Amino acid sequence: MLFGKTILVTGVASGIGARTAELAGQMGAEVIGVDVREPANGGAAFIKGDLSTAAGVAEIVAQLPTRLDALANVAGLSGSTGVVSTLAVNFYGLRALSEAVAPRLREGGAVVNVASIAGYGWRANLERAKSLAGIEGFPDVAAVVAEHDLKDEEGYPLSKELLLLWTMRAAHQSLFKNRGIRVNAVSPGPVETPILKQFRAVLGDARVDSDITRVGRAGTSADIAPAVLFLCSDGARWINGANIAVDGGLEASINAEVLGF
Repeated sequence: MLFGKTILVTGVASGIGARTAELAGQMGAEVIGVDVREPANGGAAFIKGDLSTAAGVAEIVAQLPTRLDALANVAGLSGSTGVVSTLAVNFYGLRALSEAVAPRLREGGAVVNVASIAGYGWRANLERAKSLAGIEGFPDVAAVVAEHDLKDEEGYPLSKELLLLWTMRAAHQSLFKNRGIRVNAVSPGPVETPILKQFRAVLGDARVDSDITRVGRAGTSADIAPAVLFLCSDGARWINGANIAVDGGLEASINAEVLGF
């Protein structure tokens, strides 16, 4: 279902992005990778780029072909570098790239956002999430953070809350909907990637270990990449605005606990 398609994958230097790009290539897709660091393994076309600024996003887009089949937004920060950079890359930069790439996506194409179980709290924080996601364009993120008095420790979960909310909204925005471009998300639980140690530093060992204990093991990049690529494929042509939890049952366990059943 990916043979002959051209897929843009961000965050290809390591972790989920690297495995997504590798698997897409094995399934017959042409892959264009984007990252701030050069990937160790060559093979795919590569653009060195930075999503943390509007100028950085524009430089990436200027190097892209005129036609793409799908965009897999995998690149992200753990929150260890602070709330400003985390929001800039994980949400505002991701959104800016998606909106700029949309005209290049074929009709019936796809955008897939890698969110996280850490974004689970978007409903509880809905008004804040709506306000921050409603800011148009690529804002001065430092000013936004100061205006809303956001703390560094809030950066990662907040960025994923905004991403989940925007995924649902974007699925029905004319930029995407009018050309049948689907916008979906995948939410991994704890995954054994190079930045898991950073997540432990940000979220705390107790939180991470509790999540892993609930489902028996941490995930791997190989667990997540197939779900991302399924949503990129025509096999997911009737899935839009959805968030698929790829977490070994973690969200189901949390829901059961929260709802008391």
